Amino acid sequence: MNHESGRISRRRLLAGTGAIGVAAAAASPGLAGAAPSAEATDVAARTFAPVTIGPADPRYADLVVGLERRWVAAPDSVRVVSTPQQSLLVVQEAVTARKRLTVRGGGHCYEDFVFNPEVDIVLDQSEMTSVYYDARYNAFAVEAGATLLDVYELLFKTWGVTIPAGQCYSVGVGGHVAGGGWGLLCRKEGLVVDHLYAVEVVVVDATGRARLVVATREADDPNRDLWWAHTGGGGGTFGVVTRYLFRSPSARSTNPAEILPKPPKEVLLSAIAWSWDGLTEATFATLVRNFADWHVANAAPGGPYAGLCSFLNLNHRATGEISLFTSMNVDRADSEDLLARFIADVTRGVDLPHGAVTRPSGEHGPLPQFVEPKRWSWLTATRYLGTIHPRLVDPTLRGDHKSAYHRKGFTDSQIALLYRHLSGGDGFSNPFAQAVLSSYGGQVNAVGRTDTALVHRDSAFKVLYQSGWTEVADDDANVAWLRRFYEEVYGGTGKVPVSNAQTSGCFVNYCDADISEAAHNTSGVPWHTLYWGENYPRLQRVKAKYDPTDFFRHRQSVRLP
Repeated sequence: MNHESGRISRRRLLAGTGAIGVAAAAASPGLAGAAPSAEATDVAARTFAPVTIGPADPRYADLVVGLERRWVAAPDSVRVVSTPQQSLLVVQEAVTARKRLTVRGGGHCYEDFVFNPEVDIVLDQSEMTSVYYDARYNAFAVEAGATLLDVYELLFKTWGVTIPAGQCYSVGVGGHVAGGGWGLLCRKEGLVVDHLYAVEVVVVDATGRARLVVATREADDPNRDLWWAHTGGGGGTFGVVTRYLFRSPSARSTNPAEILPKPPKEVLLSAIAWSWDGLTEATFATLVRNFADWHVANAAPGGPYAGLCSFLNLNHRATGEISLFTSMNVDRADSEDLLARFIADVTRGVDLPHGAVTRPSGEHGPLPQFVEPKRWSWLTATRYLGTIHPRLVDPTLRGDHKSAYHRKGFTDSQIALLYRHLSGGDGFSNPFAQAVLSSYGGQVNAVGRTDTALVHRDSAFKVLYQSGWTEVADDDANVAWLRRFYEEVYGGTGKVPVSNAQTSGCFVNYCDADISEAAHNTSGVPWHTLYWGENYPRLQRVKAKYDPTDFFRHRQSVRLP
């Protein structure tokens, strides 16, 4: 299921060689209800009995709304759990009572897949935040409620390794991984699912029996397809994820410090901005073309720029500036020269001087100190970039989001539309409205389109179109503006970025219910093809095998065949 919450979670360090957890002892394929292992004693001491919270409870109002405040539910109850076995029991209860169930994990969801009017029970896994080495699988176990910054800190401090996932602190592992999450290390290390060894899931069979299953990437694992479905198939379709287990495919050691990527010791951070005052359409177009063309030319795996990740933040004129943020791994002697050459390539022909980033921009806050590149340790940079934006910790946040993968850059007419909508030419104004072009490709493109459920393995950059606000009264204007903006940019292909020579569809983790609606998608290409391309039929077969009654569902879950 989708995994949703909105706070920096506490950590529970379980670094023992065999600490599996009370329920994980019952998590061998097809097995449910086995007794806890002897190694589970310490884990059991860290858990609590499940908590049931109903409408009369003063905690209720805070537990039926997401980090995205547009989505509010009114379930019969919220069940806060601390173990996989407790999750299983709540699922079984909901199945038996024929109650609609959704799952709140550790992060956020852009649509109402968790919190909607049909929900009867919300299974809240946000306190399942353990991260530990599991010797049974020679892999790092991460519970579904953990948020990314906590995962990074614990893996790095304890073992010196990391996973190549997202940069925002509040992103929850539960939904992020299932959708094929990506982050600053993607061009060097690929996607987080490229390091996923196994997934532990509560599934429901045709008789209505819930069971806990571990599915691995091993070729002889009878549940391998369930593992594959969680390498980009999205949340809310196959079952309730309780744990992910990570080990890189290339790992040959049983030393935990050698089974996942090691982050760079240092990174170079650069942030420059151009004021909207004096930003002509021609200058704007040059920046967009340069950024896109560079990424198209450097989309292949390997090469000197594998350690670079950059964001061109095309902020609305009301923000005051547009910006270019870049992170470059210091893993080569010429890293500083490479970064300087990249910035020169993106700014070539731009006749407007750039300066410091003084306004919030994309996922980043003001970054004036990086107008000249600075070297920071990887952990310091990860902490700073993950938490610096004040919008990300705003409990009144509302927003709308859309996405596109690009194999090639924008056409001249598309760039003109970008400029018109972002310059205020359409009469709309919001300092938190933008289009963000972000690095992709590199090692991401070293994996085949069908090797994982995430099909987008030949793109150069990705685009996030979004608007943020805080007042209910501003919902309609912002949603309408973003729709017009996005649908006009891709108007030549039916209002959506269909798979063709230029674009490659949409990112399921930037879920967008509009692409399912005929009014907003006139392409003739269904929403599931935009997300999963030729992988959708296989996802449907996995759905039929592991959720034959369609118990786990939402507006854009995989449909039964």
